[in-house]
Amino acid sequence: MKKAIIGKKVGMTQIFDEAGKVIPVTVIEAGPCVVVQKKTEDKEGYSSVQLGYEDIAERKLSQPEKGHLAKAGVEPKKYLREFRLDDAAEMNVGDVLKADVFAEGDKVDVTGISKGKGYQGVIKRWGAQRTPTSHGGGPVHRHAGSMGSGTDPSRIFKGKIGAGHMGSEQVTVQNLDIVKVDAELNMLVIRGAIPGPKGGLVCIKSTSKVNPERKGPGAAISLNPQKASGRNPQKASARTR
Repeated sequence: MKKAIIGKKVGMTQIFDEAGKVIPVTVIEAGPCVVVQKKTEDKEGYSSVQLGYEDIAERKLSQPEKGHLAKAGVEPKKYLREFRLDDAAEMNVGDVLKADVFAEGDKVDVTGISKGKGYQGVIKRWGAQRTPTSHGGGPVHRHAGSMGSGTDPSRIFKGKIGAGHMGSEQVTVQNLDIVKVDAELNMLVIRGAIPGPKGGLVCIKSTSKVNPERKGPGAAISLNPQKASGRNPQKASARTR
């Protein structure tokens, strides 16, 4: 079933599993979120809910935002996000979603705004190479260099790499698994890294990836070719699983 919630990134840490192996995790303060609006097939043509997150002073909202929240009868909220959920038709305005909508082992996609890096050159932004550093190269070793012919087409094609603003983009990391859920602390602990700085807003929803199920004697062998058991199933690491 498709589930979703809004939260804030607290930071990264590490925990140990039952086997004593270290797991790098990200802690997220997830919810509580209030259903602010409900959309239906009859009226809007699709089924979804709009969730509100984090209380805010009413004076900081615009008049349309105040009217929208007053119509729903909920407290002023700073962030509003819409999600298409499987059970959206069963939800009602005013319902509260907490971190326990997810359970340990669930696979999720996390969306956030990546850290801003400011104005950066082509080497840091795109991984371009330097110009030759000998025979009079001059002070231009980190410049972009030639961008194309001057006569024809006499212009730069769209999409050409160059210096510019780096970061501050919406990024989604898919197929992360939830390691721990604490409803009392509104806490989700997710394996791996997620986009954004500490305190950044993130949206957590059930993953859109379909994980293949493998059966038989090779079921424990990794599908990832970067792992030893994926490259060579005869390795000891694959046989002992």
